[in-house]
Amino acid sequence: MKVGLFGFGVVGKGIYDIIDTKKTLNLKKIEVKKALVSSIKGRTLNILTINPQEIIQDEEIDTVVEVMGGIYPAYNYIIDSLKAGKNVVTANKAVVAENFEEFIEVAKKNKVKFYYEPSVCGGVPIIEGLKKVKKVDEVSEIGGIFNGTTNFILDKMTKYSAEFKEALEEAQEKGYAEADPSADIDGIDILRKIIISSSIAFDFLVPKEEVKVFGIRNILKIDIDYFKKQDRVIKLMAIGKKENDNYICCVEPVAFDFNKIEATVPTNFNIAFLKGETIGELKFFGQGAGKYPTGNAGVQDLIEILEEKEYDYPNFNKKLTKDSSLIKGKYYIRTVKKFNLEQLNFIEKEEKINDYNIYITQEITNDKMHDIVKLMDDKNIFFLRID
Repeated sequence: MKVGLFGFGVVGKGIYDIIDTKKTLNLKKIEVKKALVSSIKGRTLNILTINPQEIIQDEEIDTVVEVMGGIYPAYNYIIDSLKAGKNVVTANKAVVAENFEEFIEVAKKNKVKFYYEPSVCGGVPIIEGLKKVKKVDEVSEIGGIFNGTTNFILDKMTKYSAEFKEALEEAQEKGYAEADPSADIDGIDILRKIIISSSIAFDFLVPKEEVKVFGIRNILKIDIDYFKKQDRVIKLMAIGKKENDNYICCVEPVAFDFNKIEATVPTNFNIAFLKGETIGELKFFGQGAGKYPTGNAGVQDLIEILEEKEYDYPNFNKKLTKDSSLIKGKYYIRTVKKFNLEQLNFIEKEEKINDYNIYITQEITNDKMHDIVKLMDDKNIFFLRID
């Protein structure tokens, strides 16, 4: 197998390094022939090129790996490679979430394979596990802690009483968070991952506009301490549920009892779960990002192609309706605004901590909670669901 790499940053180099070890029989059968970079100035590796056509038009290269990130030009390189009869592996959740159905259709038409295991949870094999379960079972739930950056921040705040800003800065220093961390802390990264995984799980292309998202940008030490006193730990969760012809997906913070597995996930690790009718609940734990964990997942996809294993294209042939009642619970709200309790009958408990009003709701839906956020009109409001 001769491979072309679109991108030679952290993950691209990880893939190259793993292949270059030649430690296994399979790795000895794979060669990286070309790698696309933005500049070759000062570089000595002879496989590097600044011309994507040297990969797309090379008839010897039968498989490409896209690890550039972003939508463009990654989209063009993937489409052009599929049309050129090349298999594609990608770690790029942004481009897959936006163009999943098109990539599958173009791959089918050109009789090639499209793999994307490293796009969801890096080295955690949730996509492969999901595909295996679906050969036997209907999948009713999928989700988990899908972002290592936010988990690192929350873990730091919980264990070391750090403020949000302090924890974020450390995540940036360690390379877990970008200079602009918006995609992570606002839940956009997780949104993309739950769209991909739920679409596969439910045989239904989940519309982005139907997924409610609330991240941890506004979390404070006050919120962490409030739940620590109750032996609860806050995590940012992706959740997808299906029941009959109804479904819901959302991204939201959740406060777990400290004995729950999710509560124990440390630093920048991820945990993914799925539920099947006969298999029950499965959980997958590991590194959700990074040079070698994500690189390893990409190389595993290459080996799947190399071994010519049976490939099932995802189907998006079901018609599902969003049902917000599938995710319900009591919610914690912290805001500087004050509810008119005479008009609102869903508030169960009210407290005052410093300058903040704390409310605990009765059991309400995720959609209802988002309606409350709009009603309060507080740009610094924070909420979570109590598990």
